[in-house]
Amino acid sequence: MAETLKIEEQKERVILVGVSIQEGDDTEDSLVELGELVQTAGAEVIDIVIQSRESIHPGTYVGTGKLQEIKEKVIKLEADGIVCDDELSPAQLKNLQEELGCKVMDRTLVILDIFAARASTNEGKIQVELAQLKYRMSRLTGLGISLSRLGGGIGTRGPGEKKLEMDRRLIKNRIAQLNRELEQVRKHREITRGQRERNQIKVAAIVGYTNAGKSTLLNHLTKASVLEEDKLFATLDPTTRKLKLENGQEILLTDTVGFIRKLPHHLIEAFRSTLEEAKYADIIIHVVDSSNSQREKQMHIVYETLRNLGISGKKIITLFNKQDKIIEKTLLKDFQADKTLKISAKTEQGFEELKNILGEFLREDKQFLEGIFSYEQGDQIPIIRKYGELLEEEYKENGIYVKAFVPIELYKNLEEKMNH
Repeated sequence: MAETLKIEEQKERVILVGVSIQEGDDTEDSLVELGELVQTAGAEVIDIVIQSRESIHPGTYVGTGKLQEIKEKVIKLEADGIVCDDELSPAQLKNLQEELGCKVMDRTLVILDIFAARASTNEGKIQVELAQLKYRMSRLTGLGISLSRLGGGIGTRGPGEKKLEMDRRLIKNRIAQLNRELEQVRKHREITRGQRERNQIKVAAIVGYTNAGKSTLLNHLTKASVLEEDKLFATLDPTTRKLKLENGQEILLTDTVGFIRKLPHHLIEAFRSTLEEAKYADIIIHVVDSSNSQREKQMHIVYETLRNLGISGKKIITLFNKQDKIIEKTLLKDFQADKTLKISAKTEQGFEELKNILGEFLREDKQFLEGIFSYEQGDQIPIIRKYGELLEEEYKENGIYVKAFVPIELYKNLEEKMNH
């Protein structure tokens, strides 16, 4: 009997490289996050190098002196490659590869790689491939020789080597085809949104930094079955679920892709249709990992990304999640939110209060209706139940007495059908 060989995939060993432009910037925190991204992508961080400069070197990212130090580290630690904390230009990429003689990657490549591994729906796969091809397109000259010796590891998921070796014309054609497919997805989303609007059902978009607990919140609130993992970008494809509130009102909850520092513009562009779920939502539910020491910075990045997408003027509920992980009491505030609430999506702490807040927000767009419908007009009651909030319903001799909150657009019609 032939023995089955167990081949264990060897993890790539990489050195992280960052440039600090001014004292007190967030380079160290950004590199810690990059380390988490690299681990999520399946590699191992063996060292970190920070270069302090007035600006990023246009030719080598770090400058010639530091480059020599990195080269010595690569040889000494037997590193497979380096990962730079910023997006490299084709020239920087080419120069670093020639000088170091090892694999050179940047933050964007790592994020794209994770997205390629996580995309499960057709839409997600289209968006990731589009972002990857656009990224690679500008770097075909810089990559050149390295394409043939990429091998396994980070940066090889998704389109694959053969597709990357296609000439520019073929890549352009593929990008155009993917854009057409995305346009179809966008049209389908618009139809779905139109149906929601006609059905008078409100939508709340769940946004937040990656790994803040958005999927756990959606799962526990609506009993959905979305992947929950303590990893960056564990879920990528948006999920929409219906939530029924205590007073009979319904709201749709839509999960969105997690935000992160230096989210590549290729990705924001490719995922615009997904992220636009937040643009067309009535309410934004902003989930914050309150146990993370970087929460203030993460909140700032979320709001900055929302602004970049042109999302403003929405009701915002900020949920300070992961209260079950907090040991010391900390001051949690968000002046940009209409309401803030401490919750634990895992233990469902604060859920009742959250549902009450959502109910309050939904009621704000409704008008109070009180009166009697004749029994001939009894078919109006299910309409009130479906689109409004029925507070009281009493069957009397002269008809059905009703007290309710109803959508403004339905109020006039319902009011006219009442007995006066």
